[in-house]
Amino acid sequence: MPIGRFLLCLHSHMPYVLSHGKSPHGTDWINESAAECYLPLLHALDRLEQHGVKPRWTVNMTPILAEQLEDETFKADFEGYCLAKVESARSDLRRFERDGDLHMQGLAGMWDRFFSRALDQFQNRWGRSIISGFRHFQESGSIEVITCGATHGYLPLLGTDESCQAQVKIGVETYKKHFGQQPRGIWLPECAYRPSYDWKSPVGENETSWPRKGVEEDLEENGIEYFFVDSHMIRGGQPLGTYAANFPQLAEMFARSAKWFTPPEEFRSEYEHYALPNGVTCMARDPETTVKVWSGEHGYPGDPFYLEFHKQLYPGRHRYWRISENKRDLGAKQPYQPWTSYENIVNHAEDMVRTLKGTLAHYRGLSDRPGTIIAMYDTELFGHWWWEGPEFLFELGLRLDKDPDIECVSGGELVDLEPPRAMIHLPEGSWGEGGYHYIWLNDGNHWTWEKLYPAQRRMRVLARDCTEGLALEIATQAGRELLLAEASDWQFLISTFSARDYAEIRFADHIDRFHRLADLAEAAVHGATLSEQDAAFLADCRLKDAPFADLDISVWAKLEHPIGSKAS
Repeated sequence: MPIGRFLLCLHSHMPYVLSHGKSPHGTDWINESAAECYLPLLHALDRLEQHGVKPRWTVNMTPILAEQLEDETFKADFEGYCLAKVESARSDLRRFERDGDLHMQGLAGMWDRFFSRALDQFQNRWGRSIISGFRHFQESGSIEVITCGATHGYLPLLGTDESCQAQVKIGVETYKKHFGQQPRGIWLPECAYRPSYDWKSPVGENETSWPRKGVEEDLEENGIEYFFVDSHMIRGGQPLGTYAANFPQLAEMFARSAKWFTPPEEFRSEYEHYALPNGVTCMARDPETTVKVWSGEHGYPGDPFYLEFHKQLYPGRHRYWRISENKRDLGAKQPYQPWTSYENIVNHAEDMVRTLKGTLAHYRGLSDRPGTIIAMYDTELFGHWWWEGPEFLFELGLRLDKDPDIECVSGGELVDLEPPRAMIHLPEGSWGEGGYHYIWLNDGNHWTWEKLYPAQRRMRVLARDCTEGLALEIATQAGRELLLAEASDWQFLISTFSARDYAEIRFADHIDRFHRLADLAEAAVHGATLSEQDAAFLADCRLKDAPFADLDISVWAKLEHPIGSKAS
């Protein structure tokens, strides 16, 4: 009899980066992820299937990522990207031949084969549709695919309930379009949750509070059965960090939400799953397995024989060096040794199995019942940041399938096998630094919310007034621009300085386009037509920002609120 269960959840996401013939937003991001993460993950599932193994992974594919992967612009660009990477590998090979370096020649050949295989898999195994690959493995029982907010909007901070409703409802409908069924679970963007309480805008002056729906209410209304949070939220502890010192209105928000939440006296554990009062189930991330995989310093990805991410050979940007014992000095990196790295993958997979067993056995000893380890990671970690990651998942899948002590389950299977034993109230929070909202609302990015809130309120009016003809056509594109502006990626990139200028430009562009389109839509309601310049602008917006072809702006229709004029 198993001592416990293991649930692996992979979160796959990319903000909207397609260029559609214009200057590129950042298309290398999605091409790299497709070649290094999504296709290798499908390849691992393919090989497991050949071994008769159904690993039962839970895979989130965000709606905005699915829309991009199915876009013809991406497909054509990805094929060109793979061909260019093959040619750059062959150019490197010729360079190493001139240098007489046989080892580096072999590594160049490795990159040639890798990208040639990626192109072959994309075109021939999956018919140029990565989404069809994930759909195949869901339908064959290997994985369960779940959904997310439409564009990964940070739900607790969105300024209207209608915007929260739109993110969830569009996420569900887009999932149905791509996967042919109702999703059971959802990855809340940034694992961020807010209960129902009298909410007040965290930006602006003289703001008054008004009643907000809890996130779980939108989930229940859209047929979602379960979601994931960080462990500190299950335990009921306060998030780390002193928010009053960083952003006073965040501290006020936390205090306001905390009044509606009484910390539990009963024992809570991240190895249990719980029902919220409306019946939606929440599951929490396990901290033990998190460090093993996330940490480049203390976890598996930091092994000195694994491929170094930061040192690349230009202009093709292939990587030829291992992390090496001196991790910080790029000049001291040693050549990559694939055979040694792949031996270490097996060792790390076996170590993970031992870790799972030890953690589950310890919990069973404490609780006298089997628990569930929920391991949650970004899919892009496996292959992009940690090159050997997809092979690690394959080896882990093989070993867990043969191990009688651990039962692998998907999110939906866990709910079916063992409905929640207890009901809880969750505090507000996220899986971000400090456990609350600071990464997405701070002195560096609060201006984005000052621009988002008026746009979100304006979209509610457009949904009411623009119901047909030209006005509806324009307002629908305005809705797309608002959804793209709501992506939590922009605030994250601004906070972390990883691509700050890019994020600020992208956000401002979507907001500016939204308001110009809203002006045109409101004029069209009163009979105005488009000038030649305005028609060209609308056409450019529809070409440049083209996800959600079947968008229905009634998802922003005004909701009824029990009290408070601020909701009107």
